[in-house]
Amino acid sequence: MLLTRLHLASRTARLTALVVLATALSGCEGVTGIQPVTQVRVVDASPDAPALDIYQNSPSQPAQAALYNIGFGTVSSYIPLTPGAYTHAAYTAGTQQQLASVRGTFSPGSQYTVLAGNIAASLQMTVLKDQSFPAPAGEIALRILGQHTRSGAVDLYLLPSGSTFAAASPIATGVAFGGNTGYILAPAGTYSIVAFPAGSPPGASRPVFTGSQAEYLSGSVRTIVLIDQLPAQSASSSPGLQLITADDVVPAS
Repeated sequence: MLLTRLHLASRTARLTALVVLATALSGCEGVTGIQPVTQVRVVDASPDAPALDIYQNSPSQPAQAALYNIGFGTVSSYIPLTPGAYTHAAYTAGTQQQLASVRGTFSPGSQYTVLAGNIAASLQMTVLKDQSFPAPAGEIALRILGQHTRSGAVDLYLLPSGSTFAAASPIATGVAFGGNTGYILAPAGTYSIVAFPAGSPPGASRPVFTGSQAEYLSGSVRTIVLIDQLPAQSASSSPGLQLITADDVVPAS
């Protein structure tokens, strides 16, 4: 009888220990990051702002430096961030001179872009939620943001390799400063992005931008930002247009 009682007591103790251990492990999962984090990147699209330091803070913590000394045309990598409400602020690099700030709420498992744009005197920051899942099979998803301050609205074409504009239709029309097309689906393939003045079909005017051929794999998601091309970056003395591309989702090869 005594042995039976001892056996039952030992078994009960083991079961209790397992319950405690399972509870502890369950608590550790939340602490160690099983809960999805958010991902945030920064794009600097201001043509004449100085190099920037980007700080972020939440109500529960002081401001912390997220990026140092980023310049015009920079697209940072995604940076993991604990979900919550944050203020992102842009400072002149190496100083305490704040140029702009923006507040946003960042949800678990989501991706965001903090965009710094416009000329330095009117620098503004915007929080954009990015697509975090692949485009459908056989397609790509492109989002176009207008951050070109020194040229007018444009129509954008995806020109397949070896093709002409004879039967081409624009993928986006009238994209001006501050424009956001949202995500547009197109067939996967190899394309050159070509921009014409808005409302001017190919052949009626010269393109204001012609990109090199690039492969867009099935499932890929990209953000294309139209920015100024400064005189020092071109053969012309007049500011033109250029593009920077950010990968939102890179499909497995």
